[in-house]
Amino acid sequence: MSTDLPQGWPDGYAQIVLDETDSTLDEARRRLPELSGPAWILAKHQTAARGRRGRTWQHPPGNFAATLVLPQAGEPAQAALRSFVTALALHDAFLARCGTKGVFQLKWPNDVLLNGGKVAGILLEGLPGGALAIGIGINLAQAPGADAVEQGAVPPVSLAQETQALVSPTSFLATLAPAYAKWETQFTTYGFAPIRSAWLMRAARLGDTITARLPNEAVTGRFDTVDEAGYLVLNTAQGSRAIAAAEVFF
Repeated sequence: MSTDLPQGWPDGYAQIVLDETDSTLDEARRRLPELSGPAWILAKHQTAARGRRGRTWQHPPGNFAATLVLPQAGEPAQAALRSFVTALALHDAFLARCGTKGVFQLKWPNDVLLNGGKVAGILLEGLPGGALAIGIGINLAQAPGADAVEQGAVPPVSLAQETQALVSPTSFLATLAPAYAKWETQFTTYGFAPIRSAWLMRAARLGDTITARLPNEAVTGRFDTVDEAGYLVLNTAQGSRAIAAAEVFF
C-alpha cells in the first residue's frame, strides 16, 4: 500500500498500485479484509479484466484500470447510486485534464462519452459485509476495435485520439481521486438529489428518443429524466416507464 501519495490526494483514501493483476475488481475482493477505509487499487496491466454482464474488457497498454473499494457503502439501493457519483467524478477529472478539447457527457447507467464515443465505463460489484467495489476502465491511450463491442453500441474512443492529451494512468488517478472524494462527500451529506441534478446537467441524449434493451424486451421512448431511485424514465407510446437496469442504445 502506497504511503507516497500525490499532492492533493484526499484524506482517508489509500492507494495501491500494481504492475499486474487478474482484475482490480478481484483484487479488491481479496484485499477487503485488510482495508480499514476506502482504497483505490490501480493496475498497470490486467490479465482477466471484465465489464458488465461478464463481458471481457480490453486493457491495452497505457489505458486506465482501477477499482475503488468502499468498505461501508450503505444499503444496496444506496450503494448502487455510486455509479452516478463516479460518473460525475470522471467528468470533472476529464475536464481538469483536457479542458474544452472534447465534449464529455454521461450515458445512463454507467458510461462516459467523449465526442459521442465511449471513453470510460463503470462497473459496481457488491462485496461481503456491505462493502462495494467500483471498477473503472478508461481508454486513455487506445480504444478497442469496433468488433469488440456489441452491434449497435456506442463506438469506443480514446482520450489521446480525441483530444491529443497524453495522460498516464497514475497521473489520471491523482486527478480522479480528489474529484471522487468531493462528490462522495456531497452524496453522503446531502443525499442523491444534488447528485441527480448534476448528473442530468451532463446527461447524453436527454430529451431524445432512445432504446433500453431489457432481458426480454426492448423499450423505446423519449429520455425524460432519471428518477429519485436512479431509474431511467422513458416516455413511451404506452406512457411513462421507469427502468431499473438495461443496456441503452441511441
